[in-house]
Amino acid sequence: MPERPAYLRIADTLRKGIRDGSLPPGTRLPTMAELQAAHKVSEIVIRQAIALLRQEGLIETRRGGGTVVKVAPPARRVAMDRYRAFTRPVAVPETTFTRDQRITWHEYRLDKEFDRTHAGPDLAGLFELPVGTELLRRRFVFYARGEPQQIAVNFLPWSLVGHTPVADPAREPWPGGTMAQLDYLGHPPTRVEESVRSRMPTPEEAETLRMSAGVPVLAITRRLISGEDVMEVCRDIVLPADRVILDYSIDL
Repeated sequence: MPERPAYLRIADTLRKGIRDGSLPPGTRLPTMAELQAAHKVSEIVIRQAIALLRQEGLIETRRGGGTVVKVAPPARRVAMDRYRAFTRPVAVPETTFTRDQRITWHEYRLDKEFDRTHAGPDLAGLFELPVGTELLRRRFVFYARGEPQQIAVNFLPWSLVGHTPVADPAREPWPGGTMAQLDYLGHPPTRVEESVRSRMPTPEEAETLRMSAGVPVLAITRRLISGEDVMEVCRDIVLPADRVILDYSIDL
C-alpha cells in the first residue's frame, strides 16, 4: 500500500486529539512553525492539513486568536410530539421554536419575507393541487437571544389565507405559529408529516445562520394536514446539523 500523503497523516493526528479529548474545545492549535518542526514538513503541507480539518468543521480560525478547536454548542433534542402542545390553548405566547429553544417570547425574533407565487410540479404534488395554484410564500429566519438558529420557507394556498391576517407580515410573530394560524382559519391540523434529509448549506444559508465551514444542515420538508386537505407545506425547515438532534418515537 502506498504511504498516505503527509497532510492526511497530520490531519489524522490532530483529528484523533480532538476526538479523544486531548485537544478539547477552545484549545489553540500549535503554530504553523511548531507543526512544521514537529512533523518535518513544509508550510504548504501544514496548511493543507489545517484546511481539511476546517472543512470538516472541527476547527476555526479566529482573528487575532489563532486556530482553535471549535466549540460546538450542545445539540437540542427536538421531538415530534412537541406539536401536540399547540392543539390546545396556551397560557403565555409561544411557538414550537420558542419551546425547542427554551426561550421566552421577549427572547424571540423573527425576520420575514412574504410574497405570492404559483405552485410548480413539486409543490403541487406536495399540496395535491393543480400545477399553477396560487400560493402565499413566507420565508422566516428565527432568532433565539439574538442568534440565528433556523430558516423556514413555507407555503399556504392563497385561496385559504388571502386577505386574512395570516397574510399580513406585520402580524408576525403569531403566538402558536402556523399551527395556531390554521386553527384561526377554521382548519386545525390533524396530522403532521415530516421528511428529513441532510445536505451542505447554500452560501446564503451558511451566512444567514453564521455557520462554520464543513457543517451540514438538516432540511425538513413538512406538511400540515387538516382532515383530507394539505393546508401548509414547509420546504424547507433548515437547521445546522451540529445544533439539533431530532427524536422520533412510534407507539406500537
